[in-house]
Amino acid sequence: MEKEILAVIGVILTFIGYGAYIYSIYRGETRPHPFSWFIWGLLTVIAFFAQVADNAGPGAWITGVSAVITFIIAAIGYVKRSDIKITRNDWITFIAAIGAIPLWLITETPLYSVILITIIDAIAFYPTFYKSWYKPNQELVFEYILAGLKYGLSIIALSHYSVITTLYPLSLVLMNTLFIGMVYYRRLSLKNGK
Repeated sequence: MEKEILAVIGVILTFIGYGAYIYSIYRGETRPHPFSWFIWGLLTVIAFFAQVADNAGPGAWITGVSAVITFIIAAIGYVKRSDIKITRNDWITFIAAIGAIPLWLITETPLYSVILITIIDAIAFYPTFYKSWYKPNQELVFEYILAGLKYGLSIIALSHYSVITTLYPLSLVLMNTLFIGMVYYRRLSLKNGK
């Protein structure tokens, strides 16, 4: 029962974080990179199914809900994009993400797909890191804080611990933490004229 409660708290944090993020997009304060968000959605769907296949239990709920909302944010980001360009590197990352699916089918285990999507997810963060390095005020840090927390809860709420069930959410805790630190560093640097 404790794991279910943690998973529900994580799902609530997911709705709060993404709700605030979507609201900030419509206020014009945040401009998500649509390709990063689409790739994250695709990777999160793969991670969700891998977790389910490896009996992750309630810890997978957060991943599943996050996948759906991530695709919604990608769509909103695409519709609202103005100065965001989709580059060749974005396409390469997208194609690599798609490659995780046949890898799972060929190897008959989600392990290699989870390792691949974890690497791709980190790479897919690049456009958002790059954009936010130059425009750190165009991202809502609150959402990334809640993302790190929810994936931390996701790990605790897992019914079965393995590389398959923990690697992806653990990498998201790390990437979100690094992103938050970078955004605050850049905001401070720009405020101080550096």
